[in-house]
Amino acid sequence: MKAARLIGPKLFELLEAETPSAQDGECLVRLERVSVCGSDIRHGFAINPEEYYPAPIGHPCHELAGTIVESRTDAYHEGQRVIVIPPRGSAGLVEYMVSDPGRMILLPDEGSLDDWIMCQPSGTVLYSCQQMPNLLGKNVVVMGQGSIGLSFTMITSRIGARNVIGVDLLDNRLEASKTFGSTYQLNPDRDNLEEAVAEITGGVGADVVVEAAGYADTFNMCFRLVRQNGTCIIFGIQEEEFIPLEHNWLMDKQPRIIPTTGARSGDPISHIQEIVALRQRGWCDPAPLVTHQMGFSDVQKAYDMYDQRTDNIIKV
Repeated sequence: MKAARLIGPKLFELLEAETPSAQDGECLVRLERVSVCGSDIRHGFAINPEEYYPAPIGHPCHELAGTIVESRTDAYHEGQRVIVIPPRGSAGLVEYMVSDPGRMILLPDEGSLDDWIMCQPSGTVLYSCQQMPNLLGKNVVVMGQGSIGLSFTMITSRIGARNVIGVDLLDNRLEASKTFGSTYQLNPDRDNLEEAVAEITGGVGADVVVEAAGYADTFNMCFRLVRQNGTCIIFGIQEEEFIPLEHNWLMDKQPRIIPTTGARSGDPISHIQEIVALRQRGWCDPAPLVTHQMGFSDVQKAYDMYDQRTDNIIKV
């Protein structure tokens, strides 16, 4: 089967690998779409210790969709389309993957897999939104407007937030956030975030601040922008194991801090199943997150573009 892997820092090779076999209770899925995630860039594509290379076949990639070509379980049958959550130790830059029903999400027959695969990242965001307090009439700040931040903007605006304030350094992402439901768009290079959020919220601060960027500065900015006893949702993954913490702001605001990772919730698929159902009935649509489409042989170009944020890329 076709496959790819990293053989050095930010350097892929294409290769032929052995096609896996499904065992009892498993399915063999032909992967037809894979999508690059920011966590792939930070914790796989980025520079790793020398002993990491060559990376395991298929790494780094975990947003996958395809068609079942062999089923050895009663839960699924050949020809069904699914999103696949890779088993631990596996990754998705491969032509075929073995999975079990506990890590697969059934997709409708209609529509492009380019669109449906976006339910994977947006589904993880839905899990985080389910941890939030009631948002009806509330003010929300979303730090970062990449695919994850835009998903937060989309969902919180539809839940009923009064204002959804999108924050990003890239104007193309702020422009995209308008179509996903943001009511205000702030660029820290131009805007004083604390003053702007105070003005929008009548001097109170945001009821909920989402950290969806993964930087120490944006992490600490959450505590500056949140209202007294508000809520901070932490989604972004930091590059460093330890980061500075602005303790005075933390003690002054006394926010409720909720780290959220759907993959570690004990149920990796139900939140993705829910976003698939919500998209199917028209409640939301994460498909416009896709800005670029390429063939599998362009994996190097795809990851380079995402890493360097060229050509107004959001999802490829």
